[in-house]
Amino acid sequence: MPVIALLTDFGTADHYVGAMKGVMLGICPGATFVDITHEIPPQDVLGGALQLGACWQYFPAGTVFLAVVDPGVGSARRAIAVEADGRRFVAPDNGLLTMVLRAPEGGQAHFEISNPRYAAPLVSRTFEGRDRFAPAAAWLAAGVELAALGAPLSDWVRLDIPEPRDLGDRLEGEVLAVDRFGNLITNIGRGELERFIGAGGADVQVGGTRVGPLVETYAEIPSGEARPLLGSSDRLELSVNRGSAAERLSAGRSTRVAIRRAGPF
Repeated sequence: MPVIALLTDFGTADHYVGAMKGVMLGICPGATFVDITHEIPPQDVLGGALQLGACWQYFPAGTVFLAVVDPGVGSARRAIAVEADGRRFVAPDNGLLTMVLRAPEGGQAHFEISNPRYAAPLVSRTFEGRDRFAPAAAWLAAGVELAALGAPLSDWVRLDIPEPRDLGDRLEGEVLAVDRFGNLITNIGRGELERFIGAGGADVQVGGTRVGPLVETYAEIPSGEARPLLGSSDRLELSVNRGSAAERLSAGRSTRVAIRRAGPF
């Protein structure tokens, strides 16, 4: 049974997600839908890219991903279809697939979605998710080849996601996202962290606040205090047990994070 995984900023209070599923069932009635999330903040392309990047590799080969966070809906921005590591993706060409396209696994193919045969007869300028992206995803799930959707692409939009910087005496990064628990998820990955601190410990400062030593689980964090740990996405995150690190540290996206090898700042 073909799997179509959806990620949008549409929420669930309105009909938008249901309309897209209805369109897709009309084309591929055997599809199984998986809702990754529809709670991306409105027009937050980076937030959508990070959420998709954190989960797509856990889906089986052959999955079709329909990702729509599209502040440029109805404009000249392109619609694209991509294959990466045995999965296929349909999305606006606005950087939403940045984390997928920079992954090293597997071969990639990229096409513009421009063949009217695989879209609705009349495409709304305000709801391309229903009229352009959903039909394309459903046709892929039904067995249509990626190349049938349009011409191949040699370029596409990537978001400029900041990388951590090794400054010798410290590793500097920043908060990329805040999850629903108030955890602060940074751009510092396991590899960068381990290369910097080696076998020793680390001192971590978030904004102007120094937090406690690295822990391995949320349960190790003293109630009400903030601690750094490596989260499930293999990124350094800051967490408060039974509380919100974002509130406790007055921090959010772009807040500076600095790491030094164990010792005083």
